[in-house]
Formats: sequence, structure tokens, C-alpha cells
Amino acid sequence: MSTILITTDYLRPGDEVDTYLTGQGCTTRHDPMRGSRRPADLIAALTGADGALIANEPMTEQVLAASPGLRAIVRTGVGYDSVDVPAATRLGISVSNLPGINANAVAEYTIALLLAQARHLVPMAVGVAAGDWPRQDGHELRGKTLGLIGRGAVAQRVRPLAEAFGMTVLGHEIPLEHLLRDADYVSIHTALTPRTRHLIDAAALARMKPTAHLINTARGPIVDVVALAEAVRSGRIAGAALDVVDVEPLPAESVLRGVDGITVYSHMAGQTTEARRDSGRCGARELVAALAGNPRTSVNAHLIDPEQRR
Repeated sequence: MSTILITTDYLRPGDEVDTYLTGQGCTTRHDPMRGSRRPADLIAALTGADGALIANEPMTEQVLAASPGLRAIVRTGVGYDSVDVPAATRLGISVSNLPGINANAVAEYTIALLLAQARHLVPMAVGVAAGDWPRQDGHELRGKTLGLIGRGAVAQRVRPLAEAFGMTVLGHEIPLEHLLRDADYVSIHTALTPRTRHLIDAAALARMKPTAHLINTARGPIVDVVALAEAVRSGRIAGAALDVVDVEPLPAESVLRGVDGITVYSHMAGQTTEARRDSGRCGARELVAALAGNPRTSVNAHLIDPEQRR
């Protein structure tokens, strides 16, 4: 009988996922992640666990090495940059994600951010709430150019939605510097890797139009927030909508606070009822398969030395 730690905060005892896992002969233990968690607390939560269904837990080498029974980790989402995959591989732990699981939710949200930036929706609503009646002109998406950084499932879903609004869409078919130069809106849909960390830095922002907006629903560290704050404050670009930032929750002292034109949201792009239901179901099935030695979406199972496999 396998013991499963569940840290994804929208999965709860007695729900569909819990019922499935217990029906497969597993014992479940829920310890939802809300905010940050110290390594010692995560190690304690993983004590006795064979598998883990996780949110964005910091699964560092320290944590993994201190969890000798752990055999499989499944992220209930797409990004897995919070997991030290090389360390997991050395320790014989399979790591899986769920590619494309929330692509539709993120794509729709991306269009919502485009509209919010184009029509100044957030500052308008804030102004009304403060007792004013702002009447600032906005812009239509029709006739504008959207540059998509990334070629995965989300970018593929965004393209037809943007085209339906009458936008021209640029993607991986042109060099990044040309995309940044020509786009009215630049939307990030790529994984966080050493190569993409601070991909959007001061030099990249300098290539963009002064009227352009940046949208990020991928991973916070892809954007150099210090450079972004300065670019928007100085008028180098018009604005930005960020669903993700380099430090979450957004610190009180963040350089992004108080910059007109930058709106920060709370990492909600993939969080719809439908996407959560699908990610819970698929994540649970993947974890059971991984514990049985047959993972379907593992990013490292093919690299694990059979003698190291837990």
C-alpha cells in the first residue's frame, strides 16, 4: 500500500481524487501548500510518503535526499521548475508534469489580459471605486500584432483566439528580436530554464515599441522585473500585465508596486474549475502509474539508472 502526500490546495479529503487514490489501495495525506514553506516542514510532510501530488513545492535536493521512501512526484500543472529534476534522477525518483492540462484556461486568460491592457480596465475600475469617473480612451485589438514567445500548447491555443479578434500573430517562425520589434503585445508562453531566465531583460525591452505591452502568464523569473519597472516608468514600453512574478506572493517592497501601467495578478491563469478538475484527475492517474513503474508523462524516467530506482 502506497502513501500519497497531496499538497495541491484545491484537492481535499473525500473529493474525487482522494476517492480514486484510496480506491487504488493508497493511503492519502493532505497538507496543502498556501504561501511559502520551510524545507524542514516539507521534509516532515513527506515522511513516510511513497508518492507526492504537488503544487509549486520547492522540491530541492535537500528535501528529496531527506525523503528516502519517495518514488514518484507529480505536478498538478505544466511547470516543474520547483523540482530539482537532476537530483531526483540521481535519487531514482520519477518526476511527472501534466503537459497542456490547463492550456485552454491560460489561453482565455491571456486574451483577458490583452483586453484589460488595451482598454485600461483595471485603472478604470479602481478609479470608479475611489469615487472618480475616468473616461480614458482605449485601443482595439483588431489590427494589432501579437508576438507569442513559446510554441507549446498554450501558445497554440492563444493564436486562433487572437486571430478571431483580427490580430496578426507572430511566433517562433521569426527571430525573437524581430518579434519584439514588430509586436504591439508580447505574450510569454515558454518554460523557465537557465536559457529563458531573464529572457526579457533591459536589452529585450529596449527592442519593443514604446506603445507595446508585455503579458506574462508563464513563469516570473523569465522577466527581469527591475528592468521592466524602469522600462514602464520611463515610457520605454507602455505597460505590462503579469500573472506571475519572480517572488510570490508579491513582496511589499517589490519594484513593481506603484508603477502606472503595470498590473500584477495572483498567479491565477490556469485556475478554472474545469482545469482544476482535469489536473486532479490526470495527476492522480499519473501518480498511480508512476508508482507502478509505468509513468506516462515523466520528464526523467528514461534517465534513471535502474539500480537507483526507488
